[in-house]
Amino acid sequence: MARSKSHPIRAKLSELQPGQYADCYALLADRTKSMTREGKPFFTCRFRDLNRIVTAMIWEDSDFYSDCEKAWKTGRCYKLRVQFQQHERYGPQIEIEAIREITDQDREEGFQESDIVERSLFNPQELFDELLTINLKENRNLGYQSLVSLVMETYRSRLLLLPGSQRHYYPFIGGWLEHTRNVTRTVIQLADYYLTQYPTRAVHFNRDLAITGAMLHDVGRIGELDTNPLPEQTISGKMVGHIILGRDLVRDLVPKVEGLTPSDWRLLEHLLLSYLSLPEWGSPRLPLIPEVLMIHHADDLDAKLEMYHRCLSRDSSEGTFTERDPILGRALLRVRELDG
Repeated sequence: MARSKSHPIRAKLSELQPGQYADCYALLADRTKSMTREGKPFFTCRFRDLNRIVTAMIWEDSDFYSDCEKAWKTGRCYKLRVQFQQHERYGPQIEIEAIREITDQDREEGFQESDIVERSLFNPQELFDELLTINLKENRNLGYQSLVSLVMETYRSRLLLLPGSQRHYYPFIGGWLEHTRNVTRTVIQLADYYLTQYPTRAVHFNRDLAITGAMLHDVGRIGELDTNPLPEQTISGKMVGHIILGRDLVRDLVPKVEGLTPSDWRLLEHLLLSYLSLPEWGSPRLPLIPEVLMIHHADDLDAKLEMYHRCLSRDSSEGTFTERDPILGRALLRVRELDG
């Protein structure tokens, strides 16, 4: 039952039901300026806590338009007074009545950033150490092995904080390490299966190249993303992109590695530039070697599974389907016992 607007409830953003009027805490995850067909500016703002993302439309005639344009900062936590609604097409929506940044008094009253800012389920340092161990144990090409170790040790402090992506999958501290661990282990399993079942294919497939590519395929996120505390694209990230940034980052370290042949580097360079497979996905080159296919599908599978799990595990609806997920662009089936 919705309360009167004179008596807002206190609740988590993810607990609000349609029609409820409430005070809640949220992080401004995204703020995008656009134009209507009539040429009038407006902002689409997305606020979130750990379990829900909601949209707030700030139109040109809104009392909040000037503050939204000049003062609101993505990655900051806010206290909101809102009316919550569930839009059939656009998903969870809020109408903002009041907004301000978090204060020390809010913290004294129980607010914690950990209720809003997401982290990996795994300890980032343990994930980092696990990747180093995998590299030393599984990567038998000493040139590739040394290159991976050099990249990881050079950028250790950044990798411990780096998200997997800006907002699509693993968008949190430790996300890059978690995603890279999963992709690398999947690639090792796939490579070992196919090389065992089809040993004659070994002449056309380099297991060490595949492992190295899995560990370094997303290393360009170091230059593409910053965390404060949410992932934000850097200027280089927007203008160059993580694929080229990653290739350049690795290439700059290649001269410091002993035992890496020009052929080894050329194959790895092609893999880093083509693993997304299709130009419309951001790949500047189509894949010409089979190792790329293995990494592409392992990468895509892990990202998609995380996105589905994120939607299903955080949905607060009670129906057969989840709320429409703004990242997936659809609602997912949330029950497994079906009638009819």
